[in-house]
Amino acid sequence: MGETSVMSNKVSFTGRGWPIPLAELPTPVLTIDTGVLTHNIETMAEWCRGAGVDLAPHGKTTMSPEIWRQQLDAGAWGITVATAYQAEVAREAGVQNVILAGTSFSPDALARLATPGAEVLMWVDSIAAVNLVDEALGRAGSARSLPILVELGAPGGRTGVRTIEGALAIATAVQEADNLVLAGVAGYEGALSHATDPAALRRIDDYLAGLIELRDRLDGDAFAEWLERGGDVVLTAGGSVYFDRVVDALGYRHDPRGERGARTRVVLRSGSYVTHDHDLYRRLTPFARTDATETFLPALDLWASVLSRPDPTLALLNVGRRDTADDEGLPLPIEAYRGVGDQARRIPGAVDGARVTGLNDQHAFVSLPADSALAVGDLVRLGISHPCTTIDKWSEIATIPDGRGGSRGLPAVTGSLVTRF
Repeated sequence: MGETSVMSNKVSFTGRGWPIPLAELPTPVLTIDTGVLTHNIETMAEWCRGAGVDLAPHGKTTMSPEIWRQQLDAGAWGITVATAYQAEVAREAGVQNVILAGTSFSPDALARLATPGAEVLMWVDSIAAVNLVDEALGRAGSARSLPILVELGAPGGRTGVRTIEGALAIATAVQEADNLVLAGVAGYEGALSHATDPAALRRIDDYLAGLIELRDRLDGDAFAEWLERGGDVVLTAGGSVYFDRVVDALGYRHDPRGERGARTRVVLRSGSYVTHDHDLYRRLTPFARTDATETFLPALDLWASVLSRPDPTLALLNVGRRDTADDEGLPLPIEAYRGVGDQARRIPGAVDGARVTGLNDQHAFVSLPADSALAVGDLVRLGISHPCTTIDKWSEIATIPDGRGGSRGLPAVTGSLVTRF
């Protein structure tokens, strides 16, 4: 094994041959299980094929072109992004179909998005935005028209025009613009709720019915220029919680061959499935709350050391808000290891009853039973909730293969690092 000199934002992988035992790395360190990652990517790809829809997973979850490529190779139609910068990263990575679930007003950025070589479909939700974007592209001397998706929202939601009549007016403005071309309609049901009770699901279904109505009231002529350019009308929704409801409501309109009218693609944009998590999406994914045979698995683990046991029922770990998300739940202690000579062995029951109760910038407060065996220097594996805002704190993620400890002992970092942008 050769020497390596790699520095992530948290962990030094310097001057060591691969693989490196996790127990010998400075903590905290975030790892991704490559076997689980592949399982999740293939599971979602197969589910979409069975449902008869396309997938453009939200790339912000990982912001990793190498993971995007794995998703595309598994069958994804494109990648979704949130900003013009992210769209440029996707274009440079060779992504051919990019959904920009947001709006840019920068003339230079817009001109780059419209440059031939990839199709970037950008959202707008107001006539004011249409006019500003069209004027900016005109000043920039855009090489071609930028494809636009009209975003329908709902009262109490996030962005998106609130009425179908308003959305139709925006679509007309896009058609009349000099530098834009109408390419479809878009929405995001996940902004309306994260609950799964009957009332919440009815609200989601009602919103999706409105999205279908908007698409149906825009006849094929509205998209004539886009269709002549070789594009397909895009009807897109679907986060990581309600993608099954989206398919139930919109899936029948998927018709990329144009056998029932204008060529139309129904495109899901779920993103968090790729790494999944131990809490938020574990509870809310359709695979967990229905009788589905499919399953996602958590691919990420956060490893931390016990710094202090100042009280019988308290431990402090060297991990905090700079290392993990806390916007959708705190990290979950899963298991602990202790060094024995040059080995690290699992401590059965060491984190039974343990609970992270709070985070500082670099510390986690862990409530423990008074008789807990957890000791200073022990290594703790933590599960995370909400992968997007955890991954965002790391510029590189260490990879481990097929399994994260348990009776087999600690895995080793393989030497392959996931690089993020």
